[in-house]
Amino acid sequence: MDTKKLVLASLFTSLSAVGGMIKIPLGIASIALDTMPALIAVLFFSAPLAGTIAIFGHLLSALFGGMPLGPFHFLIALEMGAIVWLFAKLHNGSKNWMKWVAFILGNGVIAAVPFYFLLSSSFFYATVPALVIAASVNSVLAAAAMPYIDKIAVGRLFHAS
Repeated sequence: MDTKKLVLASLFTSLSAVGGMIKIPLGIASIALDTMPALIAVLFFSAPLAGTIAIFGHLLSALFGGMPLGPFHFLIALEMGAIVWLFAKLHNGSKNWMKWVAFILGNGVIAAVPFYFLLSSSFFYATVPALVIAASVNSVLAAAAMPYIDKIAVGRLFHAS
């Protein structure tokens, strides 16, 4: 990895950490903007690196929030990495509307399924609406920013590699 790519990846990870500090309470969960930078990172990075940014972004967000789910946050971080990896693959495959649907369903519903069995069905049903809203907010903000960031970055940096 060259220096420019390393610095840019560090910047997106840092932005994920800052976004994780922005918490909007919503019932049992809260909306954090820790995923938005990872979604935008697909403009510049391969799917595995964008997924890695999502993993570290979630772990930093959870750390700043006091790790309320303890070790389960490591499972959530891996799920986030996989979801952003899929998002990046769909983005690179020009599946523009499908990537947003996959992200919102993956982050809002599918990622919560293990907790149905690990914690309780009540926890699952209580968190899914908040997770769908959080995924939607992160998606809308990323979708609004991506065309501008892409236009600014053309010729200045590099695209998915």
